[in-house]
Amino acid sequence: MFVKEFEVRWSDVDANRHLANSAYINFMSHTRMAYLLELGFGHEVMAKNKLGPVVFYEHMYYFKEVFPGKPVKVSLEVMGMSEDGSFFEFHHNFYDSKGRNVAHCEMMGAWISLETRQICALTEELLGRFQELERPEGYRTLTKEDTRKFAKRPKDLA
Repeated sequence: MFVKEFEVRWSDVDANRHLANSAYINFMSHTRMAYLLELGFGHEVMAKNKLGPVVFYEHMYYFKEVFPGKPVKVSLEVMGMSEDGSFFEFHHNFYDSKGRNVAHCEMMGAWISLETRQICALTEELLGRFQELERPEGYRTLTKEDTRKFAKRPKDLA
């Protein structure tokens, strides 16, 4: 499990004086990018391979409020990936300064080609970086059907 610690700043707080939804999203994004950097997916590597990560959804579950003044830790576990690495599922947990789980998020995303703007597979070298990792309990191989399990479709105004 990868863990990153954050200071809760006043700019992270909403009108109720607790951690704002947007701050949770920002902390998770920062944690994901720190994790990818540790795996060797820095900007240079992504630019060389002309790929970038995209988020399909983030489902948040809030258990306890988080207030400024004490740090919060955000974990990341890779819970699933397609065989070619094109799709991935990460789980995040938020912990207060006493180690209590205060929120949980399940997110799914994919890699896109920055040339075609289409979903793309990882190269064997990049996929290998994920395959070397220890897999947590509940890890699964994802399929395209997993990305559509909520059956959401766009509904245009016109």
